[in-house]
Amino acid sequence: MKRTLKYTAWFLGALLMLLTGPLLLATSSSLQGAESWRTATRASAGIAPRPEQHPEAVVQIYGARAWSWRGYFAVHTWIATKEAGAEQYRVHEVTGWRRYVVSSRLSEPDRHWYGAKPELYADIRGAEAQALIPTIYQAVDAYPYVTEYEAWPGPNSNTFTAWVIREVPGLDVALPSNAIGKDYLGNRVVAEVPGGSGYQLSMGGYLGILAGVREGLELNILGLSLGVNPMALGIKLPGIGELALRNPNPMSEAASAGR
Repeated sequence: MKRTLKYTAWFLGALLMLLTGPLLLATSSSLQGAESWRTATRASAGIAPRPEQHPEAVVQIYGARAWSWRGYFAVHTWIATKEAGAEQYRVHEVTGWRRYVVSSRLSEPDRHWYGAKPELYADIRGAEAQALIPTIYQAVDAYPYVTEYEAWPGPNSNTFTAWVIREVPGLDVALPSNAIGKDYLGNRVVAEVPGGSGYQLSMGGYLGILAGVREGLELNILGLSLGVNPMALGIKLPGIGELALRNPNPMSEAASAGR
């Protein structure tokens, strides 16, 4: 009986620790979204370079807090591309309210996600970006879960972004620890990390561990991650994400100057 109570106390303590971040965000006025998704802004945040001013190719990866209470736990991520000389960006993402969940369309690359301001995770430009774009298109078309969507533990929008990054050599980008679904590997148990140098083990996205040069060390429990990132000089907290002094991902000089 005492052993059972001890294990129960340990379980409840661990669960409370995992939920501390989301609970803090739930009580924070900074994450209160719009009253209705119909009226929530989808306007550009003014982060991406305008095509008429920057004709070079651009590849960017963004994320923003998920809609409503989901934002206390996770972010929604997407990929934006612009070929050299193109007049518009193409946005690649997964949304769960359609039968065919993959969307690849002309759109604003840095628009708010239903009221939530986007954050730029990576910014690649010029010849390097132009070389990546055809393979990105191929990876988008090859995404294996085109009619499947599960907000937790995946496959979802973050599963898609992580899939594309893994499938494109040279697109080495670490996604934030609160991108729930990035660790969903389908039938696989072991895979390379999106950041390019490192590996992760995941049991269906419910439990796993990740170690990479860009990602640092993450422990994933029920989709919530905690850990440390020496390269970014940061720590990772469930729900809150990464509190870091540096961005370990590739960033253009212009984007780095603006951060």
